Amino acid sequence: MSTPEWDRRAAIALCGAFVLVAATTSTAARVQSAPAVGIVRVDVAPLRASVGDPTATWVEQELPRQLAQALSGRTPNGGTLVVRIDSLALGAMKDGWAWDNIGGVATVGGIALPVRATWRYQANAIDQALVVEGNHARVSALVQALAFWIARDF
Repeated sequence: MSTPEWDRRAAIALCGAFVLVAATTSTAARVQSAPAVGIVRVDVAPLRASVGDPTATWVEQELPRQLAQALSGRTPNGGTLVVRIDSLALGAMKDGWAWDNIGGVATVGGIALPVRATWRYQANAIDQALVVEGNHARVSALVQALAFWIARDF
């Protein structure tokens, strides 16, 4: 093996080790600094004003349950997690797929973070006949994705 080849491989290995150390260090720091969550409150008033029901009701009912599941295993003696949902958009179907979005702000222990999730939804034959049920499934998938990202960030 020539010297330039060896130098290149050593540089690649060193970069890989650096990325691994940086990733584990930042994850450990995030876990140590994450505030404990005790109570979960969901505010859908802005969502209800913009898109109405039943969408706002679905989010209001499902998000606390999804957050409890996503945050399971954490210390329950913490502050109140307040999630305000400002927007939810079910995208238009294009080639059998749609991009759905949900966004708002999550606050716990005085720390407020904007939160957003996107879900790619694939249409099926039942969606045309059962529009409300199809939309409910789409909202549920969005809420689950949002709960995952909130649990990851807090």
